[in-house]
Amino acid sequence: MRKMRTQRAIAVLASVLLIGGVAACGNSDTGGGGSKDDGKITMGFSQVGAESGWRTANTTSIKESAAAAGIELKFDDAQQKQENQIKAIRNYIQQKVDVIAFSPVVESGWDTVLKEAKDAGIPVILTDRSVDSADKSLYKTFLGSDFVKEGKLAGEWLVEQKKGATGPVNIVELQGNTGAAPANDRKKGFGEAIAVNPNLKIIASQPGDFTRAGGKQVMEQFLKANPKIDVLFAHNDDMGLGALEAITAAGKVPGKDITIITVDAVKDGMQALADGKFNFIAECSPLLGPQLMDLAKKVHAGETVPARIETEETTFTQEQAKEALPNRKY
Repeated sequence: MRKMRTQRAIAVLASVLLIGGVAACGNSDTGGGGSKDDGKITMGFSQVGAESGWRTANTTSIKESAAAAGIELKFDDAQQKQENQIKAIRNYIQQKVDVIAFSPVVESGWDTVLKEAKDAGIPVILTDRSVDSADKSLYKTFLGSDFVKEGKLAGEWLVEQKKGATGPVNIVELQGNTGAAPANDRKKGFGEAIAVNPNLKIIASQPGDFTRAGGKQVMEQFLKANPKIDVLFAHNDDMGLGALEAITAAGKVPGKDITIITVDAVKDGMQALADGKFNFIAECSPLLGPQLMDLAKKVHAGETVPARIETEETTFTQEQAKEALPNRKY
């Protein structure tokens, strides 16, 4: 009797182990990066910083969109330093997130850490800014604006405005961070556009780091060094807004004595345009969150996505800014 009970116990135990083994196979990890496959996507996102109104709106869009999409977001502020972003990306790799997304501080120097993410099986999405890596397999896609086009639109508007000029038109340029994609590309696009008119000359060009403080400081230097400035091209609204303070303090009227062209179209910039202190803005939308979360789901699922996805944007004159301001979301 005792022998029969022992045999039954062994049989029951064997059945339990077999069932448990099947269940374990069914729950094996198939998600990217090796995280627990519980249906929840985890994204590691490294942001450039909080240098401007545009960047703040971009961060808000990403955080709100992640929550709405049911994506767990691990967020890091790089404070304008590439080394901080590289450290954050490596932390995300160690945490085995499902997707990594980031807006690169500068264009160069990413191959090593991106290869580490690729080797770990974690897809990478570039947002807002791209990298200059020759190996395009190191990231799945780029989501953002055409910065060269933004610069060209700004330059083409100026060419049209100054087509009757018979003498030199002196232009100063407030660049973004040295080495950053929007700074490089907006400068390139603007330069190409104004090249059709030899009267349009950039007499000074210097980084203002995309900040109001930087824009004010550099514009003060420009005004001291150059008694005749006709046009300011600022690579973003915030630098343009900082420059307004310097121009006013120098006894000049912004928008009249000096034509001001900027990029972004955030609320404060649009208000300055509506008030006649700015003259033209090329839009660069920060509201990338919904598209980013959609892309995260697709790459996590192994779907093929376009190598480059550009946002739809426009330009604004004073009257157009007045019309758009009441419904402006950022």
